[in-house]
Amino acid sequence: MVLSVSRLAAARMPLKNCLFQQQASSPWRATAGMARQFCSKGGDKTPTDPALERLFKHNREWVDKVNKEDPNFFPKLGSGQSPEFLYIGCSDSRVEISSLIGLEMGELFVHRNIANMVVSSDLNLLAVMTYAVEHLKVKHILVTGHYDCGGVRAGMGNKDIGPVLDAWVQNIRDVYRLHQDELDAIVDDEARHRRLVELNVAEQCLNVYKTAVVQKRRYETHADPEAPFAYPRVHGLVFDPATGLVSKVPSDYRRTVKVLRGMYDLFDEKDFKAPKGFLLKKK
Repeated sequence: MVLSVSRLAAARMPLKNCLFQQQASSPWRATAGMARQFCSKGGDKTPTDPALERLFKHNREWVDKVNKEDPNFFPKLGSGQSPEFLYIGCSDSRVEISSLIGLEMGELFVHRNIANMVVSSDLNLLAVMTYAVEHLKVKHILVTGHYDCGGVRAGMGNKDIGPVLDAWVQNIRDVYRLHQDELDAIVDDEARHRRLVELNVAEQCLNVYKTAVVQKRRYETHADPEAPFAYPRVHGLVFDPATGLVSKVPSDYRRTVKVLRGMYDLFDEKDFKAPKGFLLKKK
């Protein structure tokens, strides 16, 4: 498109009181209408949002409090991170995991999604896990679900909740299918929901074990005589919002992994000089 001299000159004019100053004539008609929505009577002054100002106020108060308690906290925080844990949890606003288990900033690398799912096609999750395992060298992966999980409840129903959410919740329905006999035998709806929360955590832990990045790192650390365990270790946890307590989901991962190794193992032990059966000898 060739601009006329007048339009070219107008395009070079400094912006004064508004993001867009061009007249609402072609080819500026579309953007001019949008511009009027963003321009205020105060020119370049943006109206204050009370909710956002409240957040800034709380932040400043928190910074002042931390500086008084530990003047070295922020300089240390700004020098880098070396977390020991990767957390894979639910996006639910009630689950603030660092506060629940007493970890400080910089001690926990975090990935959250609806119903704490570990899906092999989720590039966001895989990128987080790869960075945490290969570069940060985390020693523990905490797959953490919670009771009263909306995603798990949706997976128990047969209602259309929209194409995007339906596609995601389908993963939870797959967990239900794998454990249908046990779940259908539970008469109480709430008890069945709580058990599905636990089973979902257990299945997502197995999905973590299936990933190449975790398997490779566990082989490498097992071959290291200085490492007491094969890292990263994978833990299934569940949080109860009604009590505030975090507990471990009971599951015999070692037995399950032994059964599934022939199907899901991606590496040969001899490539890492690791003894046969490394998953069983080191926890």
